[in-house]
Amino acid sequence: MNKSDLIKELAKRKDLSIEDATTIVNTFFDAIKEALKNNRRVEIRGFGSFKIKHYKGYIGRNPSTGEKVEVKPKKLPFFRVGKDFKEYLNS
Repeated sequence: MNKSDLIKELAKRKDLSIEDATTIVNTFFDAIKEALKNNRRVEIRGFGSFKIKHYKGYIGRNPSTGEKVEVKPKKLPFFRVGKDFKEYLNS
């Protein structure tokens, strides 16, 4: 399922226009992205949680040339599945 499939499903289940469903889905994702950008954890009970993991910079190696390259510090989103969702998938 991709984002447009999710929008269509929301519109169908809740009898919404595609425009209204698009606004809802985009608002939901924008709120999660904004919270993570501000280093806040996002927890959706029964589904899972999102947080940012911080990685330090290091000197890596280009696998094709063997040349040393500097890898800058970075932040990456991390999702941890919730207990209820895990149980649902394994039932």
